[in-house]
Amino acid sequence: MLDDFLVRALLAGIGLALVTGPTGCFIVWRRLAYFGETMAHSALLGVALAIIFNLNLVIGIFSVALLVMLAVLYLERRETLPTDTLLGLISHGGLALGLVILSFFPQMRLNLHALLFGDLLAVSRLDLAVIWVGGILALAVLCWIVRSLLAATISSEIAEVAGLRPERARLIFGILLAAVIAGAIKIVGVLLIVALLIIPAATVRRFSPTPEIMAFAAAVLGTIAVAGGLFASATLDTPSGPSIVVVALILFIVTRVGYLKVR
Repeated sequence: MLDDFLVRALLAGIGLALVTGPTGCFIVWRRLAYFGETMAHSALLGVALAIIFNLNLVIGIFSVALLVMLAVLYLERRETLPTDTLLGLISHGGLALGLVILSFFPQMRLNLHALLFGDLLAVSRLDLAVIWVGGILALAVLCWIVRSLLAATISSEIAEVAGLRPERARLIFGILLAAVIAGAIKIVGVLLIVALLIIPAATVRRFSPTPEIMAFAAAVLGTIAVAGGLFASATLDTPSGPSIVVVALILFIVTRVGYLKVR
């Protein structure tokens, strides 16, 4: 059964959606969309450095995303620039630098389109195992820090007084986000991973009475988007990653319009 590339693609997409749904909820709650985009754009620089130092691409992407996260946290504390300006500089600078470095290695024959927009249909059995094992570990870490993250979302000062160590939770969440981005690049690409993190969470936010329900609903919606996007890709011969994001966007629009009509 797993010899069928469509089945592997579907299982990989579902495994990713089960992680990006709950993770995306915290991005939406804490307004970290641009922060996530900055880390995702830096992934291309990670690819370039992985080639230079002969590393696995996932390791290169994760390392650079982690360094970007630490740099942002450090520079935020120094208050040298407004946060959105700082993120814009790092995001586009990292993306441009990665593209320039990759241009010096034409012999590598990298599929730049797949790096930018993903290639879910090329997922191997090893990729599938990494996605599911890594996804389970990521969800376990998220469950470990969820109380601190939720408290810090309401008030960092209250969380600190309660002994929940919100700064530690924020650092761990940043590392987790870097790992999710590194693992998801092959599926939806550098430019679309943040969309898969944000759109399902934003879609279910208005209909979720508790954080737990919102996290579960976001994972379910992400799974539906993956299945619908793959079906559209196979039927219309469209790129799989963008098709998944378009289906997620359609679900957001439909639920938004329905919500406004009910009101």
